[in-house]
Amino acid sequence: MTLLDLLSDGFFAAIAAIGFGAISDPPMRAFPVIALLAAVGHAFRFALMQAGLDIASASLCASVVIGVGSLLLGGRILCPMTVLFIPALLPMIPGMYAYKTVFSMIMFMQNIDNPAASSTYLLEIVRNGFVTCSVIFMLAAGAAAPIFLFNKRAHSLTRRKEYDSKS
Repeated sequence: MTLLDLLSDGFFAAIAAIGFGAISDPPMRAFPVIALLAAVGHAFRFALMQAGLDIASASLCASVVIGVGSLLLGGRILCPMTVLFIPALLPMIPGMYAYKTVFSMIMFMQNIDNPAASSTYLLEIVRNGFVTCSVIFMLAAGAAAPIFLFNKRAHSLTRRKEYDSKS
């Protein structure tokens, strides 16, 4: 793994996150932060996986980095955390595992009368489905952790300081 590998991984994740962010129409000031969070998080997950960590644990660590980053940077641009971290997390959804799960489901149904083939496809459904669900759960848990740990700070990101004393 080289620095070029990390930079290219982060670059392509940033491009994807900008596309995902554009769908939800955030303020223009949020796009650089979304791109930065996606690049750092995805490159971090890539580095952890290259170091031997499994995809679910690496996704948890990367999503915590994205969640903390959205907490820190969201206050600077007066933007809610969710506007920042949801598009940044989407490039880390394990699409290939989800695709393999659905493909195995279709093949299982087409080979229902063949016990050997159907058992192979059933095993693939469970394996790929478990990876997909566990990674998505870890992404959600890791990104939401800073909201629960720093509840007051997370809910005051879009409020200016002079308004905080009145509430």
